[in-house]
Amino acid sequence: MADFTFNIALGRITELHNRVRANDPSGCALLVVALAAAGIESDADLKDKATLFDVLSGTTNEVPTGNGYARKVLVAADLSPAVVDNTNDLVNVDIPDQTWTQVLAASGAWAKLVICYRPSASSTDSQIVPLTCHDFAITPDGTDVVAQIAASGFFRAQ
Repeated sequence: MADFTFNIALGRITELHNRVRANDPSGCALLVVALAAAGIESDADLKDKATLFDVLSGTTNEVPTGNGYARKVLVAADLSPAVVDNTNDLVNVDIPDQTWTQVLAASGAWAKLVICYRPSASSTDSQIVPLTCHDFAITPDGTDVVAQIAASGFFRAQ
C-alpha cells in the first residue's frame, strides 16, 4: 500500500485546488474522507474509481462510523496557495493538518484518507471527484486524531 493519485484526477489536482481557493464555483471545497481498515480494496482497484460514490459503494471501503468521525470540508479560507518550485521543476499542493476531536475506539480502525474535490455545496457523492489517497493506519482510542498528509503537501506535480 502506498499513497497515490486517482486516475480520474491525473493532471487536475493543482487546477481544482486553485478553484477551491478562488471559490469558483461558489460552494466548492476539498473534502478529507477516512476509510475504515476493515474490507479495504487494493490500491490498484481504488485508483480506478471515478467518484466518491464509487469509492464507497458496496461492502468495501466504508467510512468510520460516528463517535467523533466526520468528513472534513476545506474551503477557500482554509487553503494556502500551491507552491511553484522553479529550481526543482515542481509544484507542491498542501492542506492544513486535520484534527478529529476525541474519536472513540468504537469508530474502528482507519486505513486511508482520501482527498476529494466537491464541485458545489449540494454535490452528492456521485459528483465528488477523488483526487489522492494516503495511507493512514490508526486505531482511535478516545483522544484526538491528527493527520498531516505530508510535510511538503498532499500532492506534488512534477
